[in-house]
Amino acid sequence: MKFRFLTAGESHGKCLTAIIEGVPAGFSINIENINKSLAKRQEGYGRGARMQIEKDRVIINSGVRHGYTTGAPVTLVIENKDWENWKIPMSVEPVNMDDPKTARLAEEKRITRVRPGHADLAGVIKYGHNDVRDVLERSSARETAIRAAVGAFAKGLLGEFGINIESRCDIDKEAIDRARQEGDTLGGMLEITAGNVPVGLGSYVHWDRRLDGRIAQAIMSIPAIKSVSIGAGEDVARLPGSQIHDEINTDYSRKTNNAGGIEGGMSNGMPIVVKAAMKPIPTLKKPLKSVDIATGQEHIAHYERSDVCALEAAGVVAEAMLAIIITDAFLEKFGGDSLEEIKKNVEKTA
Repeated sequence: MKFRFLTAGESHGKCLTAIIEGVPAGFSINIENINKSLAKRQEGYGRGARMQIEKDRVIINSGVRHGYTTGAPVTLVIENKDWENWKIPMSVEPVNMDDPKTARLAEEKRITRVRPGHADLAGVIKYGHNDVRDVLERSSARETAIRAAVGAFAKGLLGEFGINIESRCDIDKEAIDRARQEGDTLGGMLEITAGNVPVGLGSYVHWDRRLDGRIAQAIMSIPAIKSVSIGAGEDVARLPGSQIHDEINTDYSRKTNNAGGIEGGMSNGMPIVVKAAMKPIPTLKKPLKSVDIATGQEHIAHYERSDVCALEAAGVVAEAMLAIIITDAFLEKFGGDSLEEIKKNVEKTA
């Protein structure tokens, strides 16, 4: 069974949507747990004004009946409250540009000044747009709200088997306050762990089945993440093997966990430890020098309401992505069409 999902939606569009495939039947859904993850993603020191507008709550539109999954694809939706203010600029249907009010509202939201460090310039070149709005609406980190919902869904499924996932980061409030005053932004380091993961998730037989590779790709897909490591990370390049490799006890546990719970592309029973570096958000209140694609002239970059630091929010999204990958690998090994069948498969290997 393959656990996978697709998302759709724009930052200021009507809603964000996800369709999840490969969900076993008989799994009890706790919507409030999903909403708690969504609320946590909106918290954190350094978050911007958008978080006061949006109060994210999930809507489940398919794949669940009377509180239990049916085995059919599950559809999750998060409505954008700010959509009320963007109905004309983000209209799906053509708008009447001959009407002065409509034309003004649409033109006010048009962007031609690209931001260094963002998808703006590469996106307009790749897709042939002349309005950066067509790029930033989808490339915005707002999309991660629906990923957080999918991840919370996956965490609930993993919880049935005692697997838990959490993240931590160090927040310097003084540094964030200083950056806010200076019109700047900050990134930081995240650590995400998965505990009680059984041995043998993933595989060494093909490159794309290696668990560490799958995790790295998933975490790197989060906007602003620029590096990912597992276990001791960069230290493995500086220390000899005698100090890096984890000695094995007679019960098959490890005396240390420099491997971060993964050896040969497979989970080894130790906690999976992932570290990620997040760059500063590229939307600066005091913008950097850039170019206006409409004129080709030098200009300062566009500024739109943004965060100063979203590190804690990124931690919630990283938990979600790790949960999604581990769920996929878990169902790959123990899969069945129903939760009851999966539990029987797990019991057989215990």
